[in-house]
Amino acid sequence: MALGERLLAAWYEGHRGLALLRPLEALYRRVVVNKRARFLSGDSPSYRAPVPVVVVGNITVGGTGKTPMILWLVEHCRRQGLRVGVVSRGYGARPPHLPWRVQAEQSAEQAGDEPLLIVQRTGVPLIIDPDRSQAVKALLASEPLDLILCDDGLQHYRLDRDLELVLIDAARGLGNARCLPAGPLREPVERLEQVDALLYNGAGADPEDGYAFRLDPAALVNLRSGERRGLDHFPPGQAVHAVAGIGNPQRFFDTLQGLDWQPVPHPFADHAQFSAERLAFSPALPLVMTEKDAVKCRTFAGDDWWYLAVDARPSAAFRDWFDAQLERLLPGRSRP
Repeated sequence: MALGERLLAAWYEGHRGLALLRPLEALYRRVVVNKRARFLSGDSPSYRAPVPVVVVGNITVGGTGKTPMILWLVEHCRRQGLRVGVVSRGYGARPPHLPWRVQAEQSAEQAGDEPLLIVQRTGVPLIIDPDRSQAVKALLASEPLDLILCDDGLQHYRLDRDLELVLIDAARGLGNARCLPAGPLREPVERLEQVDALLYNGAGADPEDGYAFRLDPAALVNLRSGERRGLDHFPPGQAVHAVAGIGNPQRFFDTLQGLDWQPVPHPFADHAQFSAERLAFSPALPLVMTEKDAVKCRTFAGDDWWYLAVDARPSAAFRDWFDAQLERLLPGRSRP
């Protein structure tokens, strides 16, 4: 088990050895708390965009479903008649320069896997730059927009924001609720009291302190042909090689099992790079991966390689709340 996997297991399952990291945790907490205090006091420079900015982020290390939620928000805002754009750090991307406008025909190596997925799915204007304020400025210089969604960036305080949406894995929660490196939190748990909404991925109903959303499997899509098949394409009990290079691979494997398939799990690190040789598994079986991984594998995919498209489904209460926020931020512009 790699060091990252061992740490994740310790954070969420418990390990007495984490106590040795408490001094480093105290230092980390002091740094992040001071960083936010400087932002709130105005002592740290930040950019205020001329249009509302909605940050979709998390407080924990690891996947919580941000990309599917961004996809839902893009389409929902469009249905309200709003012109929406997205900015992202572009983790792992190697563009020729920054800021960089992501286009659907680019490679994941150039654009980053998550930004490329978002653009290929929606065609939304999207610019990557670790400095989100620079990304927003570049986006507004190239597009007339009503609203900007910031993919991740909760802790990026150089960019002012009008709404903060924080996603939490309902099954894993906050682990031991300690900050890095003694736990999975990027900021102290008290930070959650200051955000605008908490969304719990996988919750069966709206919890008292937030809203539920789920990720619904929508279809199987062939990597080579783009052919879209229903979830009954494989018969019950079908064995498949399951590939997931995401923050929480087990969630993907559980989803495949819930579809009554028999996944042979192949977990990889988040944002892992792939090759045909690395995915040459035995025995020969259909291969099913996440859509985020698929954007990196199309050029060498086999005939029976598929990705599982999923759609975020937030609760009706969240939809109503979010529409009210749109009306508050853009009075008369949105049409709930």
